[in-house]
Amino acid sequence: FGWSANMERIMKAQALRDSSMTSYMVSKKTMEINPDHRIVIELNKKVTENKGDKNTKDLIWLLFETSLLTSGFSLDDATTFGTRIHKIINFALNIKDDDEDLNEEEAPPLEAEGEEDADTKMEEID
Repeated sequence: FGWSANMERIMKAQALRDSSMTSYMVSKKTMEINPDHRIVIELNKKVTENKGDKNTKDLIWLLFETSLLTSGFSLDDATTFGTRIHKIINFALNIKDDDEDLNEEEAPPLEAEGEEDADTKMEEID
């Protein structure tokens, strides 16, 4: 029971909505999984090997959040989702989080006051 994904999105966009009504009409999300699927089998192996592995937890949350998105629901925290995606990309490309980007150039130092070029000075008006 509750609103569909499309109705939830419409009601969240309403300017004059009653916030008490949205709390009980938001549908409870149920994720049905196939226990025979390769992804679920591998995730189960990783969880049984090490229950505290942060990467495995991120993968499980990523699986849940992508299923929410494909079902038409919106995410409560898109920033966390984006961070998880970036972690997966870094992992797939063998990029360490603590490595500094070698391609990034340092920004040039700011000019001190009084050291401006003549053509960049603003014209003074009486």
